[in-house]
Amino acid sequence: MNCIIVDDEPLARAEMKSLINETSKMEILGEFSNAPAALEFLKDNDADLIFLDIEMPMVTGLEFAEMLPNRSLVIFTTAYSQYALKSYELEAVDYLLKPIDPQRLKKAIEKAVLYTELLSKDTIKNTVESNTADFLFIKAERRFYKIGFSDIKFIEGLKDYVVIHTRQQKLITAMNLKTIHQKISSEKFIRVSKSYVVNADSIDSFDNHNIYIENSEIPIGEVYRAEFFAKYAGGFLNYD
Repeated sequence: MNCIIVDDEPLARAEMKSLINETSKMEILGEFSNAPAALEFLKDNDADLIFLDIEMPMVTGLEFAEMLPNRSLVIFTTAYSQYALKSYELEAVDYLLKPIDPQRLKKAIEKAVLYTELLSKDTIKNTVESNTADFLFIKAERRFYKIGFSDIKFIEGLKDYVVIHTRQQKLITAMNLKTIHQKISSEKFIRVSKSYVVNADSIDSFDNHNIYIENSEIPIGEVYRAEFFAKYAGGFLNYD
């Protein structure tokens, strides 16, 4: 797997390069001080993963992410926490706050590696064939797999696909989040952001901004917050 680093601060790029080399075997194709230079590089080169700062001159990281080719995954790296929700709406793999913790970076890279494997040609053949009141049928390599709704922890939007996180595995299928949400129980599954649908029965804890399911932290979108608190907490909790 390869990557590029985009950050307007030379010291930040040097630190990121060192951390990547310490925590992974990833090939670093290049480093860039601004988004236009990186975009020009990507016209002739494929990058599996982009480590992307947000507050940069000319073109911000958020604006740049919207221009990227669909094949590239993004991990945002920034000193500002207020952009976290927007980054997930852009279907970023992860959002790392500076100074970046090496173990947190390692976890983010492992997630990116997994999603790169899921997005490989052989895996994307998965399709949702049908559904009942209790389960979905997923077709993969000429076989049908029965996925019970009770086994699904949450569903994540990723590029033009969704990743179904079950208790046993992760499955990717060519379908948008809105479509698959329409195929499953609306009472049990709650849309909590542009990129996530969660199984209410799988929630371990939550606060005003995030839902926690085992080791996963799922952001609650501003547009969806009132509906989530009304459905999950019965409207009895104050989320202001």
